Amino acid sequence: MAKRALITGITGQDGSYLAELLLAEGYEVIGVMRRSSTVNIERISHIQERLTLVSGDLMDEISLINVLRDHRPSEVYNLAAQSFVQASWTQPVLTGETTALGVTRMLDAIRIVDPEIRFYQASSSEMFGRVRAVPQNEDTPFYPRSPYGVAKVYGHWITVNYRESYGLHASSGILFNHESPRRGLEFVTRKVTHGVARIKAGLDHEIRLGNLESQRDWGYAADYVRAMWAMLQRDGPDDFVIASGQTHSVRELCEVAFATVGLDYRDHVVVDPAFIRPAEVDLLVGDATKAHTLLGWKCDTDFYALVEMMVAADTKALQR
Repeated sequence: MAKRALITGITGQDGSYLAELLLAEGYEVIGVMRRSSTVNIERISHIQERLTLVSGDLMDEISLINVLRDHRPSEVYNLAAQSFVQASWTQPVLTGETTALGVTRMLDAIRIVDPEIRFYQASSSEMFGRVRAVPQNEDTPFYPRSPYGVAKVYGHWITVNYRESYGLHASSGILFNHESPRRGLEFVTRKVTHGVARIKAGLDHEIRLGNLESQRDWGYAADYVRAMWAMLQRDGPDDFVIASGQTHSVRELCEVAFATVGLDYRDHVVVDPAFIRPAEVDLLVGDATKAHTLLGWKCDTDFYALVEMMVAADTKALQR
């Protein structure tokens, strides 16, 4: 019998790559989608025929219980969240409801319906925030610097709590920034690569950005979803940092992206105070030794290949 997996947040970047991976592994894939006036399924339209899409919401535990009862998955991947850091300052309570309490509702639904279900929680490097150590590993203390980071810390610890209290196979992946051509336009990597494509096409002249010295550990989303799957194939649950271990500044991102199309970023990038965060995250760089050792996972696509891939995809999309 085919294994069955349920993904919340299936219409997002990670959800779409994870769905592709699970289908390739022979799974039946059930995607949970919120009811909303505008449903954007662009990222999964090419595999939509092979998915079962159902309605459910992390704000509503009854809906989660019903979905689990109706579809009986053996694995649940919780990728749904209010996931844009900037928006978490303007919608802090909503961010807490989905990104923090939503995890509890899903864990509770699993405990009620079938405690044998294996659970994956999407934790985030934003939990490290004002970093206590460089690089960050599974033992580095958290110090979140945004309502989003705070909510993710709650989601992380409630997952640990349910694992230890109820014996659930519940694991968290502490994923550092991971990008792709499917990244939302509000994220800095995609904002830059999309902007570069538009500038090259003569449609725009500048990109307005915040702190250019901000440094991040950026990887490729399709590499990172392999780690999620690997965690749920292990005999026991655990938490893993998933990262490239390399750090690059937003300035370097601009430099590489513009160079791809033969332009100088200094002619087009404008620093705009409106995009500076109220509290900045310092130097996020992950140490994924544990994942290399226990999961056999590694990051296959480097930063430069990733930026080139994203610029190429945005350029191609504009030509269409």
